[in-house]
Amino acid sequence: MRFGISTHLYHQERLTEAHLRELAACGFAEVELFASLGHFDYRSAAAHAELASWLRNAGVRLHSVHAPIVEYVRGADWGPPLSIASADEAGRSRAVAETLAALELARTVPFDYLVVHLGVPETGSEAGLNNRAAAERSVREVGRTARDLGVRLALELIPNALSSPDALSRWMEEDADEGRLGLGICLDTGHAFLQGDVPDAIDLVSGELVTTHVHDNRGASDDHLVPFEGRIDWPTTVMTLQKVGYEGVYLLELANTSTPADVLRKTVDARRRLAEIIA
Repeated sequence: MRFGISTHLYHQERLTEAHLRELAACGFAEVELFASLGHFDYRSAAAHAELASWLRNAGVRLHSVHAPIVEYVRGADWGPPLSIASADEAGRSRAVAETLAALELARTVPFDYLVVHLGVPETGSEAGLNNRAAAERSVREVGRTARDLGVRLALELIPNALSSPDALSRWMEEDADEGRLGLGICLDTGHAFLQGDVPDAIDLVSGELVTTHVHDNRGASDDHLVPFEGRIDWPTTVMTLQKVGYEGVYLLELANTSTPADVLRKTVDARRRLAEIIA
């Protein structure tokens, strides 16, 4: 099993080389950049070059980039949502522009996947942000640039009608039928659990599953807990991933529920337990 980790753990802080060194010291050789202004200035070419240097110095590889989902993060303050599925053309264009700005990082620091949200989670206040036609247009725009840069677009399973396991499977079929962009799916275990059964979700998306977000919750909210701290059945989940032939990275996307050092300590133990399930 290959394990990676997201800088989501540090999203309340500005990313530094010290963060990447801390992840490397815990045995993580691959990372996902959580692209949010306030955490990392993905609009800046100078910041791109600086990140390349940090990665080299820390001895870690950039596996993926999570496209921006909010306008900024300032400590505990999350800005307004960015939705590439917004029915409002100005809002959709702004979200696409931010996504393309994050994608530009690939010109300096190659990575495999750009993980994107189709819209926002359904909470009852997302009116106009989860429009199918808008999402299709945005995926075409972003997907063409990603393909030109050698990056694969991975649509993330999130709790809305556009991004359920069934819906994402249909996206993949339609894209393949048109011979278009070579899209993939990012299985988010926490989101899958909030929508139903994680092994069922794995079976449904298995044909185009290219990367993951691995975290736990207690079934009520998107807590981003370390595996085994919530209610997900990890033995069944991991064995199902093995059964469908998934050989990609198990990318941990965790919240800072205490301190990063404490979360990482628990994560190292969880990583061992996950590996032992396979062994």
